[in-house]
Formats: sequence, structure tokens, C-alpha cells
Amino acid sequence: MAELEEYEPIVGKGVIDELRLLAERLKGKSVQNINSTAIGGGVAEILNRMVPLLRKLGVDAKWDVIKGGEQFFNATKKIHNALHGADEEITEELWEIFWETGKRNSEELPCTSDIVFIHDPQPIALINQRDARGNKWIWRCHIDISHAQERVFEILLGHIMKYDAAVFSSPTFARELPVRQFLIAPSLDPLSDKNKDLPENVIEEVLAVYGIKDDKPIITQVSRFDRLKDPVGVIDAYRKVKRYVDCQLILAGGTAADDPESVEVFEHVKRQAEGDPDIHILLMPQNDIHINALQRASAVIVQKSIREGFGLTVTEALWKAKPVVASAVGGIVAQIKHKHNGLLCHSVDGAALAIRQLLQNPEYARRLGENGREHVRQNFLLTRHLRDYLLLFLSLYNTEDIIYL
Repeated sequence: MAELEEYEPIVGKGVIDELRLLAERLKGKSVQNINSTAIGGGVAEILNRMVPLLRKLGVDAKWDVIKGGEQFFNATKKIHNALHGADEEITEELWEIFWETGKRNSEELPCTSDIVFIHDPQPIALINQRDARGNKWIWRCHIDISHAQERVFEILLGHIMKYDAAVFSSPTFARELPVRQFLIAPSLDPLSDKNKDLPENVIEEVLAVYGIKDDKPIITQVSRFDRLKDPVGVIDAYRKVKRYVDCQLILAGGTAADDPESVEVFEHVKRQAEGDPDIHILLMPQNDIHINALQRASAVIVQKSIREGFGLTVTEALWKAKPVVASAVGGIVAQIKHKHNGLLCHSVDGAALAIRQLLQNPEYARRLGENGREHVRQNFLLTRHLRDYLLLFLSLYNTEDIIYL
């Protein structure tokens, strides 16, 4: 894990000094982060970088993960999809499994820190400990609930109302709630294995591992295998581009412990790609260097999500100065200004047209990439995220002067 001083050449000494000052004001307070998986997905990735840096700042921070069986994660996946607006039927039996697992986690996982930071719906029931503890509680919603099934949201709302504050990634995600709300965008760590600069020989070695040649432009989408990431739509767009530009496609990603559908989606994607040697479907372990290398080897990065929370894979691609084609959904629209630092699309045909435009105009693609890197440097780096969280924690003890993030 990098030292704080290593970020100074990227963000400036003043930013690091401010983080130390804010952390000093939080002295004596402990922070407990809780989510549903230690590996897989943007939440785990952020916490893996955030918690060690909070500790380096002198904050007593820790990270715990709830437990759940297959039935629980089947239920939470359906809840997740419904909150994204999908037409999911969540039976009374599934709700019973959800709440019963929450009760069991609440009995087994003491939430004793001064500040308990709950991430997403899976651990939401832990709030039932609050009355006995008398501490501060935050619910962090990483997903886009702007089109949520109202019945599902209303069921969760009874628990959300018990929290001291709620945090959303984008103004469009927020809902009218009887608790204080904060808007805090996610971030990436520019010094992590997934985002640091790589020498050309490392990139070449990684391509060789997967049997991929760089003799034609590479189009890449890096995402877990999830229907909401629309990997089949990416294949359809690639095939439309292929009629005009000889290219190849990489769909790379893994599975998450709290996503039981991912293996099924992966098998479906493999079947859709059969017969085309230029489509590379990679079920990858959590190998950040390999993901980094694949992104850097690509001519165009795609994120054709149907629904999206924030879309850190977009942030990663922008940071690497890669031209990005992404759906105009969720937090992606907060990251990409159309035709300035990337191209937004609304359909398979739109994605194909945008990809083709970038492949046929490399200078335009280069300018978009440069603008994208600067946009991330100014808005979506981990140091900014740390600052926002420290201000959030401090605001819980000062309700008269509300701090807007």
C-alpha cells in the first residue's frame, strides 16, 4: 500500500496536508465499514484502498463483511435488480430469508465503532443494533435507485430512516428521505496495481498469457459478468464495427460472491461468441495488473451498461487516457461529457457507430483520452474521496453547521 506522500506528485502537497488536518479533528473516533463481499465489485475495491489510507492518517478504521448463504444472495441479487428498475418478483419467502440473515449477522457481528458505515442494501438490517449502541450510522447506496421498484424501495425505507445519514454517488440517484443526505462520487487509486503506469513489455506479456495478438485494434469491456452490463450487446456492437474495421474484442471480468447469476451469464456470453476467434471471453481472477494491461492495450474501452451505479471501469479507462464509449446511464453521465472526454450511447447501433468513429479517427480518440485523464485527476481520485468521507464523519458530530460535499 502506498504512503500518503506518494500521492503528492499527482494531487499536490496541499491536498495531503488537508487530509492530515481533517483526520486530526477525528482523533478518538473509530469507523467500521461493512459490506457483503471482500472480493469482486467496486465497493470492495474502494474499501480495499480506502481503509488502509484512513489508518495511515491515524483514523481507527476497520472493514467487516457479512455472511450469507446462496438463498440470501439470490434474494439480494433480485433486490439489487429491482432497485435498478428491473421487473423482479421478490416473494415473501425471499424477504424472510433476507431479514432472517440480517438478524443473524446482527447477532454475530457487533457494530461497536463510533461510526458504522453500511454499504448497500445487503447489510442494511444491522441498523437494528443502533438503539443498544448509541453510535452514529451511515447508509452508503452505491447503486442507481432513480428507477427503483417503489414497493421494494418502500420496504427498505423503513430501515433507511433509522440511519443518521445516507450517501449517494450522483444527484440523480438521491431520493427524498427524512435523513440527511450527502453526494459523494466514488474514486480510483492512481497508485494501485490496476491503475499505475505499466511498461510496454508487461503489457505484451499479459496479452501473451491470454493468447491475444496486437495485430489489430482491441475493443475491451472490463466488468463482472452481469446482464446489467450487457456483454451480449457489446458483442453485437463489435460485429457491426467489424464490417468496416478489422478489430478484436475482449470481454474480461470475474464473478462476485454476492452475485449468483454471474456464472450463468458468463456461459451465455461464451455461447454468443462461439465461432469468432477475434472474440476473447476472459473469466479472470482478481488480477489487477492483468486488467490494467488489457485496458492499456486497447484502442477503445466500452462500458455498455443497461443500468449502472457509478461505473469505476469507466473511471479507470479515462485515467489511462483511453477513448471511452459508454451508455448514458447512472454515474457514467457524471464522468463523461459527450464529445469532450468520451462518447455516450443509447443503443447497440449507437455504440457501434461511436466505436467505429474512434477507430477511424485516432487523433480525435487521443484528444478525448487526454481530456478524460485530466477530468479524473480533478474529480475522481482517492484523495478527494478520502477528504469527502472525513468531512462526512465530522459532520455527524456537528448538525448545526451542515457540510455539503
